[in-house]
Amino acid sequence: MTATCQVATKENGFDNTAAPQFLIPDWMAEISDNVFLSDLSIPGTHNTMSFYGGNLVQCQTWPIDQQLKGGIRFLDIRVRNANNNLTIHHGPIYQRADFSKVIRETMKFLNEHPRETILMRVKEEFSETNNIHVPVVNFLKQYGNWSAMWINRTIPLLGQARGKLVILQDYAGDAIFIQYNTLNIADKWKVPTMMHINSKWQNVHEHLNMAAVGIRNTIFLTYSSGAGVAAYPNAVAMQINPRLLEYLQLRHGQNVRFGMIAMDFPSSMLIKTIIEFN
Repeated sequence: MTATCQVATKENGFDNTAAPQFLIPDWMAEISDNVFLSDLSIPGTHNTMSFYGGNLVQCQTWPIDQQLKGGIRFLDIRVRNANNNLTIHHGPIYQRADFSKVIRETMKFLNEHPRETILMRVKEEFSETNNIHVPVVNFLKQYGNWSAMWINRTIPLLGQARGKLVILQDYAGDAIFIQYNTLNIADKWKVPTMMHINSKWQNVHEHLNMAAVGIRNTIFLTYSSGAGVAAYPNAVAMQINPRLLEYLQLRHGQNVRFGMIAMDFPSSMLIKTIIEFN
Protein backbone atom coordinates (compact mmCIF):
# COMPACT_ATOMS: atom_id res chain seq x y z
CA MET A 1 0.00 0.00 0.00
CA THR A 2 2.92 2.38 0.51
CA ALA A 3 4.13 4.37 -2.47
CA THR A 4 7.26 2.94 -4.01
CA CYS A 5 8.78 6.39 -4.42
CA GLN A 6 8.98 6.90 -0.65
CA VAL A 7 11.82 5.50 1.44
CA ALA A 8 10.25 3.89 4.51
CA THR A 9 11.64 5.40 7.68
CA LYS A 10 10.78 5.92 11.33
CA GLU A 11 12.04 9.26 12.59
CA ASN A 12 11.32 11.68 15.41
CA GLY A 13 7.56 12.12 15.13
CA PHE A 14 7.44 10.86 11.53
CA ASP A 15 6.66 7.33 10.32
CA ASN A 16 5.97 6.29 6.72
CA THR A 17 6.52 2.58 7.25
CA ALA A 18 3.79 -0.03 6.78
CA ALA A 19 2.63 -0.27 10.41
CA PRO A 20 2.90 1.53 13.77
CA GLN A 21 5.89 0.89 16.00
CA PHE A 22 3.51 -0.15 18.78
CA LEU A 23 -0.27 -0.43 19.25
CA ILE A 24 -2.56 1.47 21.64
CA PRO A 25 -5.99 0.01 20.80
CA ASP A 26 -7.83 0.63 24.10
CA TRP A 27 -6.57 3.96 25.39
CA MET A 28 -10.04 5.40 25.96
CA ALA A 29 -11.10 2.53 28.19
CA GLU A 30 -9.83 4.02 31.45
CA ILE A 31 -11.12 7.57 30.84
CA SER A 32 -14.21 8.61 32.79
CA ASP A 33 -17.60 8.23 31.10
CA ASN A 34 -18.43 11.75 32.25
CA VAL A 35 -15.89 13.55 30.05
CA PHE A 36 -17.17 15.26 26.91
CA LEU A 37 -15.40 14.39 23.65
CA SER A 38 -14.59 18.09 23.33
CA ASP A 39 -12.51 17.83 26.51
CA LEU A 40 -10.14 15.17 25.15
CA SER A 41 -6.83 15.28 23.30
CA ILE A 42 -7.33 13.03 20.29
CA PRO A 43 -4.77 11.95 17.68
CA GLY A 44 -6.05 11.84 14.12
CA THR A 45 -4.97 11.53 10.52
CA HIS A 46 -5.46 14.05 7.72
CA ASN A 47 -6.74 12.50 4.48
CA THR A 48 -6.86 9.16 6.26
CA MET A 49 -7.20 7.01 3.13
CA SER A 50 -4.75 8.87 0.86
CA PHE A 51 -2.29 6.09 0.03
CA TYR A 52 -1.96 6.41 -3.74
CA GLY A 53 -0.86 9.04 -6.22
CA GLY A 54 2.80 9.51 -5.36
CA ASN A 55 4.57 12.01 -3.15
CA LEU A 56 2.39 14.95 -4.19
CA VAL A 57 -0.77 13.20 -2.96
CA GLN A 58 0.07 10.47 -0.45
CA CYS A 59 -0.55 11.40 3.19
CA GLN A 60 -0.55 8.05 5.02
CA THR A 61 1.02 4.60 4.86
CA TRP A 62 -0.74 2.69 7.65
CA PRO A 63 -3.97 0.90 6.62
CA ILE A 64 -7.02 2.15 8.45
CA ASP A 65 -7.14 -0.82 10.84
CA GLN A 66 -3.53 -0.19 11.83
CA GLN A 67 -4.24 3.50 12.31
CA LEU A 68 -7.06 2.66 14.72
CA LYS A 69 -5.08 0.01 16.60
CA GLY A 70 -2.19 2.47 16.72
CA GLY A 71 -4.34 4.96 18.65
CA ILE A 72 -5.84 7.19 15.94
CA ARG A 73 -9.42 8.24 16.80
CA PHE A 74 -10.13 11.03 14.30
CA LEU A 75 -10.48 10.04 10.65
CA ASP A 76 -10.64 12.47 7.72
CA ILE A 77 -12.65 10.74 4.99
CA ARG A 78 -13.15 12.29 1.53
CA VAL A 79 -15.85 10.72 -0.65
CA ARG A 80 -16.79 11.28 -4.26
CA ASN A 81 -20.41 10.80 -5.27
CA ALA A 82 -20.35 8.78 -8.48
CA ASN A 83 -23.96 7.85 -9.23
CA ASN A 84 -24.59 7.31 -5.49
CA ASN A 85 -21.50 5.13 -5.13
CA LEU A 86 -19.20 6.85 -2.64
CA THR A 87 -15.60 6.32 -3.69
CA ILE A 88 -12.61 7.55 -1.69
CA HIS A 89 -10.61 10.34 -3.30
CA HIS A 90 -7.81 12.79 -2.63
CA GLY A 91 -8.68 15.46 -5.14
CA PRO A 92 -8.91 13.73 -8.53
CA ILE A 93 -6.91 10.70 -7.37
CA TYR A 94 -9.03 7.61 -6.68
CA GLN A 95 -7.74 5.80 -3.60
CA ARG A 96 -8.82 2.30 -4.67
CA ALA A 97 -11.52 2.01 -2.02
CA ASP A 98 -15.04 3.16 -1.33
CA PHE A 99 -16.91 4.32 1.75
CA SER A 100 -18.12 0.79 2.50
CA LYS A 101 -14.55 -0.30 3.30
CA VAL A 102 -14.14 2.58 5.75
CA ILE A 103 -17.40 1.72 7.50
CA ARG A 104 -16.58 -1.98 7.72
CA GLU A 105 -13.13 -1.29 9.17
CA THR A 106 -14.41 1.19 11.75
CA MET A 107 -17.32 -1.03 12.80
CA LYS A 108 -15.01 -4.04 13.11
CA PHE A 109 -12.68 -2.05 15.34
CA LEU A 110 -15.51 -0.75 17.53
CA ASN A 111 -16.98 -4.25 17.87
CA GLU A 112 -13.61 -5.51 19.06
CA HIS A 113 -12.94 -2.46 21.26
CA PRO A 114 -16.38 -1.37 22.54
CA ARG A 115 -15.04 1.20 25.04
CA GLU A 116 -13.51 3.26 22.23
CA THR A 117 -15.16 5.80 19.96
CA ILE A 118 -14.20 7.11 16.52
CA LEU A 119 -14.83 10.62 15.19
CA MET A 120 -15.04 10.81 11.41
CA ARG A 121 -15.15 13.86 9.21
CA VAL A 122 -17.08 13.03 6.03
CA LYS A 123 -16.46 15.49 3.20
CA GLU A 124 -17.52 15.51 -0.43
CA GLU A 125 -14.41 15.40 -2.64
CA PHE A 126 -13.96 15.81 -6.41
CA SER A 127 -17.71 16.11 -6.99
CA GLU A 128 -20.03 18.99 -6.35
CA THR A 129 -23.44 17.38 -6.16
CA ASN A 130 -24.26 18.91 -2.75
CA ASN A 131 -26.39 15.81 -2.41
CA ILE A 132 -24.36 13.12 -0.66
CA HIS A 133 -26.38 12.95 2.55
CA VAL A 134 -28.74 10.21 1.36
CA PRO A 135 -25.99 7.92 0.00
CA VAL A 136 -23.90 8.52 3.16
CA VAL A 137 -26.81 7.43 5.35
CA ASN A 138 -27.55 4.49 3.06
CA PHE A 139 -23.91 3.33 3.26
CA LEU A 140 -23.88 3.69 7.06
CA LYS A 141 -27.04 1.59 7.33
CA GLN A 142 -26.02 -1.01 4.74
CA TYR A 143 -22.41 -1.59 5.74
CA GLY A 144 -22.47 -0.55 9.38
CA ASN A 145 -24.79 -0.56 12.35
CA TRP A 146 -27.16 2.40 12.50
CA SER A 147 -27.60 1.95 16.24
CA ALA A 148 -23.81 2.38 16.58
CA MET A 149 -23.93 5.89 15.09
CA TRP A 150 -24.14 9.07 17.16
CA ILE A 151 -27.20 10.57 15.47
CA ASN A 152 -27.21 13.93 17.19
CA ARG A 153 -25.83 17.42 16.57
CA THR A 154 -24.65 17.80 20.16
CA ILE A 155 -21.27 16.70 21.51
CA PRO A 156 -21.63 13.49 23.54
CA LEU A 157 -20.03 12.39 26.75
CA LEU A 158 -17.49 9.65 26.20
CA GLY A 159 -19.84 7.27 28.02
CA GLN A 160 -22.55 8.03 25.45
CA ALA A 161 -20.14 7.62 22.53
CA ARG A 162 -18.42 4.37 23.51
CA GLY A 163 -18.71 1.81 20.75
CA LYS A 164 -20.11 4.43 18.40
CA LEU A 165 -19.04 6.21 15.23
CA VAL A 166 -19.40 9.99 15.60
CA ILE A 167 -19.85 11.61 12.19
CA LEU A 168 -18.64 15.19 11.69
CA GLN A 169 -20.83 16.26 8.78
CA ASP A 170 -18.86 18.38 6.29
CA TYR A 171 -21.39 18.46 3.47
CA ALA A 172 -24.76 20.03 2.71
CA GLY A 173 -27.94 18.24 3.61
CA ASP A 174 -30.14 17.18 6.50
CA ALA A 175 -28.11 18.09 9.60
CA ILE A 176 -28.52 14.97 11.72
CA PHE A 177 -24.88 14.63 12.80
CA ILE A 178 -22.44 17.01 14.50
CA GLN A 179 -21.82 19.82 12.04
CA TYR A 180 -18.16 20.12 11.06
CA ASN A 181 -18.42 23.91 10.76
CA THR A 182 -19.24 24.17 14.49
CA LEU A 183 -15.69 23.05 15.33
CA ASN A 184 -12.88 25.51 15.98
CA ILE A 185 -10.54 24.56 13.12
CA ALA A 186 -7.05 25.53 12.01
CA ASP A 187 -6.28 24.10 8.58
CA LYS A 188 -3.63 26.22 6.90
CA TRP A 189 -2.95 23.45 4.42
CA LYS A 190 -1.35 25.51 1.65
CA VAL A 191 2.43 25.36 2.08
CA PRO A 192 3.70 26.67 -1.28
CA THR A 193 7.35 25.76 -0.68
CA MET A 194 9.51 24.43 2.11
CA MET A 195 10.47 28.04 2.80
CA HIS A 196 6.96 28.42 4.28
CA ILE A 197 7.38 25.77 6.98
CA ASN A 198 7.83 28.31 9.77
CA SER A 199 4.55 30.00 8.84
CA LYS A 200 2.78 26.64 8.86
CA TRP A 201 4.21 25.76 12.25
CA GLN A 202 3.23 29.14 13.67
CA ASN A 203 -0.39 28.44 12.69
CA VAL A 204 -0.28 25.01 14.38
CA HIS A 205 1.47 26.37 17.47
CA GLU A 206 -1.00 29.24 17.93
CA HIS A 207 -4.06 27.04 17.53
CA LEU A 208 -2.79 24.43 20.00
CA ASN A 209 -2.19 27.23 22.50
CA MET A 210 -5.75 28.39 21.87
CA ALA A 211 -7.14 24.88 22.33
CA ALA A 212 -5.32 24.52 25.65
CA VAL A 213 -7.25 27.43 27.17
CA GLY A 214 -10.32 27.48 24.91
CA ILE A 215 -13.98 26.87 25.69
CA ARG A 216 -14.29 23.27 26.85
CA ASN A 217 -17.60 22.58 25.11
CA THR A 218 -16.10 23.32 21.68
CA ILE A 219 -14.19 20.70 19.70
CA PHE A 220 -10.85 22.11 18.56
CA LEU A 221 -9.26 20.58 15.46
CA THR A 222 -5.71 21.41 14.41
CA TYR A 223 -4.31 20.15 11.11
CA SER A 224 -0.53 19.81 11.28
CA SER A 225 -0.57 18.67 7.65
CA GLY A 226 0.23 20.79 4.64
CA ALA A 227 1.28 20.60 1.01
CA GLY A 228 2.08 22.60 -2.10
CA VAL A 229 3.52 22.14 -5.56
CA ALA A 230 7.02 22.50 -4.10
CA ALA A 231 6.26 21.05 -0.67
CA TYR A 232 5.00 17.48 -0.64
CA PRO A 233 2.98 16.13 2.33
CA ASN A 234 5.81 13.82 3.44
CA ALA A 235 8.39 16.63 3.34
CA VAL A 236 6.11 18.95 5.33
CA ALA A 237 5.38 16.21 7.89
CA MET A 238 9.10 15.48 8.31
CA GLN A 239 9.54 19.11 9.38
CA ILE A 240 6.33 19.72 11.33
CA ASN A 241 5.90 16.42 13.20
CA PRO A 242 9.15 16.71 15.21
CA ARG A 243 8.22 20.27 16.21
CA LEU A 244 4.78 19.05 17.26
CA LEU A 245 6.30 16.24 19.32
CA GLU A 246 8.70 18.63 21.03
CA TYR A 247 5.89 21.12 21.73
CA LEU A 248 3.84 18.39 23.42
CA GLN A 249 6.73 16.85 25.34
CA LEU A 250 7.61 20.25 26.83
CA ARG A 251 4.07 20.38 28.25
CA HIS A 252 4.02 16.80 29.54
CA GLY A 253 2.13 16.52 32.82
CA GLN A 254 0.16 19.73 32.37
CA ASN A 255 -3.59 19.51 32.85
CA VAL A 256 -4.56 20.77 29.40
CA ARG A 257 -6.43 19.47 26.40
CA PHE A 258 -5.40 20.04 22.81
CA GLY A 259 -8.49 18.73 21.04
CA MET A 260 -8.08 16.73 17.84
CA ILE A 261 -4.78 16.89 15.97
CA ALA A 262 -4.89 15.65 12.37
CA MET A 263 -1.48 14.59 11.06
CA ASP A 264 0.28 13.15 8.04
CA PHE A 265 2.62 10.21 8.71
CA PRO A 266 2.50 10.40 12.54
CA SER A 267 4.78 8.21 14.65
CA SER A 268 3.59 5.99 17.48
CA MET A 269 5.47 8.17 19.96
CA LEU A 270 3.70 11.28 18.67
CA ILE A 271 0.31 9.58 18.97
CA LYS A 272 1.12 8.30 22.48
CA THR A 273 2.25 11.76 23.58
CA ILE A 274 -1.10 13.27 22.54
CA ILE A 275 -3.04 10.51 24.30
CA GLU A 276 -1.13 11.07 27.56
CA PHE A 277 -2.83 14.46 28.04
CA ASN A 278 -6.12 12.69 28.82
